[in-house]
Amino acid sequence: MPKQKIKKSVSKRFKITKKGKVLFSHQYQSHHKLIKSKRRQRRQKEPGQLKGKFAKKVKHMLGKA
Repeated sequence: MPKQKIKKSVSKRFKITKKGKVLFSHQYQSHHKLIKSKRRQRRQKEPGQLKGKFAKKVKHMLGKA
């Protein structure tokens, strides 16, 4: 039986933790930093967590579900 191929673009954008959470990094971090508030910049450094059906889709594309 052939191996399941993973989507390379998805593997670069998302990370799955040991417990199965799907994490992503926020966008718009690098440009126009003076316009953004310091609070917003801090929040964007932290990884976000996907939930629901979209998280399931990402796991399936990575071959984890």
